[in-house]
Amino acid sequence: MDNVNEKPIAGLIFKWFDIAVTAADKVYSVSYELDKTIAFITGIDFTTNRDKLMYQRGTHRLEVNRFEVFPEGFPTKKVYHLPDVEAHKRFYRRGIKIPVGNGIVKVEYKDTSDAIAPFEPYNIRVVLDCELKEN
Repeated sequence: MDNVNEKPIAGLIFKWFDIAVTAADKVYSVSYELDKTIAFITGIDFTTNRDKLMYQRGTHRLEVNRFEVFPEGFPTKKVYHLPDVEAHKRFYRRGIKIPVGNGIVKVEYKDTSDAIAPFEPYNIRVVLDCELKEN
C-alpha cells in the first residue's frame, strides 16, 4: 500500500548540538540555529554519556521559533530512550511537524542534585529529526 504523503529519505536529516554539564545544580542555556534548508522538526531525542545522571537529575525547557515544545521543568527522562530501543522509536514525537520559522532552537537544561545519582560531569546531546524544505 503506497502512501504518497511520506517523505523520501533524501528529504530527512538529523541535526544535533551538545550541552556540557560541568557543575551540579545549575541551569545550562543553549541556542542553536538550524540551516535555512530545514522546514520542520518532526522528532526530538536527548542522549548522554552518563545515562543515570541525566535520567535522575535532568529537567529541561525547549522551544523552537519561540514556540514552547517542552515547558520548564519537563523531566528529560520522558524524552530519553535507551540505545536498545528500536531506531524508529527513539524520537519523542508530538504528532505534529514543528515549523522551524526563524530556525532558533533554545534549550534550558537544569541539573538537580539527587542522592541516587551523585554528580560528575556529563554531556547531553539534543538530536532533532528534521524535514528539509521542498525545492
